[in-house]
Amino acid sequence: MELAVYNIKGEDTGKKVTLNDEVFAIAEPNEHAVYLDVKQYLANQRQGTHKAKERSEVSGSTKKLGRQKGGGGARRGDINSPVLVGGGRVFGPRPRNYSFKLNKKVKALARRSALTFKAQGGQIVVVEDFNFEAPKTKDFIKVAKNLKVEGKKLLMVLPEANKNVYLSARNLQRTKITLAALLNSYNVLNADVLVVTENSLKTIDGILNK
Repeated sequence: MELAVYNIKGEDTGKKVTLNDEVFAIAEPNEHAVYLDVKQYLANQRQGTHKAKERSEVSGSTKKLGRQKGGGGARRGDINSPVLVGGGRVFGPRPRNYSFKLNKKVKALARRSALTFKAQGGQIVVVEDFNFEAPKTKDFIKVAKNLKVEGKKLLMVLPEANKNVYLSARNLQRTKITLAALLNSYNVLNADVLVVTENSLKTIDGILNK
């Protein structure tokens, strides 16, 4: 698949880039691999510090409230019983680690599949490598307008860290900046459009085309 290369003014530079079919047009995109990769990414974001007190941990007397039989009600034992208001929680959440292992080849397949879906949907825009003289949000908004991606959920992929571009986009709600080496399935699928620089494509090819 060939795509035109634009500059930050939105003008066609006349250059073309060919997207690698091994990365952006695989024969059988695997939705289940994508699901697993996204699931792992979201699981890794969880702190897992949740905790609720169970009946042995609640502060309260352990004195038996009433006789065992003959009261006509439940055998609720002490004041910490889960049956009572202010009692302990039954099988409440405990601190845990939600992360799980996923094979490298499955993760690579998931990323290739996600990029294939975006390429098939015409949701990839290629731009020349650029930089800003100073961090200015209005400059980034102008670039988005020129590329006709303003108002869309945007993922911009850079080949390396660029402080001015990052700071210019940081305050925009529906815009995310990422590095080509850190590209993941969740960010790709969560965006309406991918704006990728020329050198980022080479980095993505180098990582995923193995």
